[in-house]
Amino acid sequence: MNEAPSLHELATRKAMTRLLPVIGLAYFMSYVDRTNVALAKTALEADVGISAAAYGLGAGLFFVSYALLEVPSNLVLYRVGPRVWITRIAVTWGAVSAAMMVVQNEASFYVLRLLLGAAEAGLFPALMYMVTLWFSQKHRVTMVGLIYTAPCIATVIGAPMGGALMELDGAGGLQGWQWMFLVEGLVTMLVGIVVWLALPDRPADASWLTPAEAAVLSERAVAHDAPSVTRVRGNLRLAFGRPVIVLLAVVYFVNQVIMSGVGFNFPAVLQELGLKSSFLIGLVAGGGGLFGLAGVLLFPWLQRRYGREILLIGLCATATLVLMTAFLLSDDPIWRVSVLYLSSVFGFGTLPLFWSVAMSRMSGLLAAAGLAFINMLGITGAFVGPYVYGQIEESTGSLFAPYYTIVAVACVGVALVVALAAAIRREGRRAVEEPMAAADEPLPAAPPKAG
Repeated sequence: MNEAPSLHELATRKAMTRLLPVIGLAYFMSYVDRTNVALAKTALEADVGISAAAYGLGAGLFFVSYALLEVPSNLVLYRVGPRVWITRIAVTWGAVSAAMMVVQNEASFYVLRLLLGAAEAGLFPALMYMVTLWFSQKHRVTMVGLIYTAPCIATVIGAPMGGALMELDGAGGLQGWQWMFLVEGLVTMLVGIVVWLALPDRPADASWLTPAEAAVLSERAVAHDAPSVTRVRGNLRLAFGRPVIVLLAVVYFVNQVIMSGVGFNFPAVLQELGLKSSFLIGLVAGGGGLFGLAGVLLFPWLQRRYGREILLIGLCATATLVLMTAFLLSDDPIWRVSVLYLSSVFGFGTLPLFWSVAMSRMSGLLAAAGLAFINMLGITGAFVGPYVYGQIEESTGSLFAPYYTIVAVACVGVALVVALAAAIRREGRRAVEEPMAAADEPLPAAPPKAG
């Protein structure tokens, strides 16, 4: 009896050590390629004539095609396996990211952003689905938190790296932003090769696990208390229509509206506050990643120590509202940058908690479809945020006016967490009451004895 827990813990540590560098590298580059357009915002306006409103629309269009293809992508993943599909995603999105160097006008900007979203669609829910195959619910919040260190590190390293590449302006006859898109896209394609060589689909496929370790990982990864089905048809409500699932998607939507609206315009805000050098802007913008990194490490630790995932999610939502309000209450540049840094702690920190709640409520094919559905609806917030921000900036002429809308959205976020907590309680009561009701049903009468 005492061997199984220690064997499981050993196997879990081995899996985290082996999988995290590969998964993290893929997610790192996805975040770099997705957000480097923020560094190019001013240069695209000067060199190509893309206005603030057009930039906001183009930045957000990525998430339209990304969201529309989330569920189909993850259903293919379920059939062909994570290794094949994540490799395909990385190679194609790297190629499109490199092709961003040929942007000539607003139309080509829109088309390439849509293609980039289509190429990358399904990556994040694929990573979350892998977590459900390899890790027990006890370890998922830790693993998701570690995965989320990748975008935080991408912000710390990727933004200065992109800024440094933009300093190559004029080299080889290319603009700085063209160098940035080209180099980062080619690196992503190489990451796809790494995924193909180093990522096993399931514990049973890992040569670095013993058969006993692979078996215990697979057994413990099954969420016995979560619904699981073998096909989506006929089970649409379980996959997409449960109140808890819908509310999780809407909570994620609000989170992405705020984070993307702020994040895609942070370099421009820094420039408005007086910074001029592309490298320095990238370096300061990247500082927010350190605060995000603190959040994705702190909140899983708090959850492991105290539990109460929903309470912690509510704390993050409330803190975001307070900080966005504080941003508007001062004109001091250092104060405003500091507030945006602190908001990264809670914006990123809530995400491991959020996905742990989602993964505890589905498994198997349902997890592949349901996690993609949550990400599909939620990630549309990353379209709405930059688009609305750009429209408000265009109409008011102020980079700071959109923060009034962000504060209003943050208020909605707090209310949604309260609704989510209530929905989880209702679902939990039904799960208890239905077996009890079945147990209370009278047994069928025994057939009369022969003779």
